[in-house]
Amino acid sequence: MARVARRFTRVEPRRRARAFVLGLLSDLPRKNCWTIAGYVGDSGPAGMQHLLRKAVWDADAVRDDIRTVAVEHLGAADAILVVDETGDVKKGVHTVGVRRQYTGTAGRIENAQVGVFLTCTTAVGHTLIDRELHLPASWTDDTRRRAAAGVPEDTVFATKTELARRMLVRALDGGATAAWVTGDEVHGAASALRAAGAPLVVGPPQPPYRRVGFLSLLPAVVGGAVGPGAGRAPGPNLALVAPLDHVTDLFVSG
Repeated sequence: MARVARRFTRVEPRRRARAFVLGLLSDLPRKNCWTIAGYVGDSGPAGMQHLLRKAVWDADAVRDDIRTVAVEHLGAADAILVVDETGDVKKGVHTVGVRRQYTGTAGRIENAQVGVFLTCTTAVGHTLIDRELHLPASWTDDTRRRAAAGVPEDTVFATKTELARRMLVRALDGGATAAWVTGDEVHGAASALRAAGAPLVVGPPQPPYRRVGFLSLLPAVVGGAVGPGAGRAPGPNLALVAPLDHVTDLFVSG
């Protein structure tokens, strides 16, 4: 915690954050404010909930510090940065970003909250280094709903691929290196990721795109069919490896 201590303005939230991290690193079968509070000896979840909802600390700066530590331990010129989404199925309508949408967690459309995550993986190991919560337009366009949930007023809609691009730019600007950046068909068109400045390995987008003769167009491309994995959206699956500038040239509308 010494690396992130300066991101907390008071000692109380810093100590609470340390306890929360210990809970996250524990072998608790379920991890939430209730279970973590019990694990660290609190009588109830109020302290942990206050840390996450109201306490003053710089969460984005902590994120950057943790990413730096991760890169120091895992960093290598041949590191692979992996972009992926995951969803948490919810029952209510008040959790920030929740709506009926596809989530690989359930393998179908569910009432869920979806986040986009960035992982760094090397021969040494792998770990998460960034995250972005995806807010559907039904949230970003609803001023009252955003205000009630504490979403900043200047929040605007961003696609999952745009969120991925932001994370990649932060990682590369923060000192991470990447031989490749990988993602699934959500990022298949790849146009929003071009500015990140690293080669891509992405799944093809869903129709209305169709495959064209990419092997003849790009002799250096390696293409290999792969079967759908658990939790993946139905649709074509094809591993594509190509120079960054040509990834989107593999697909045409129609």
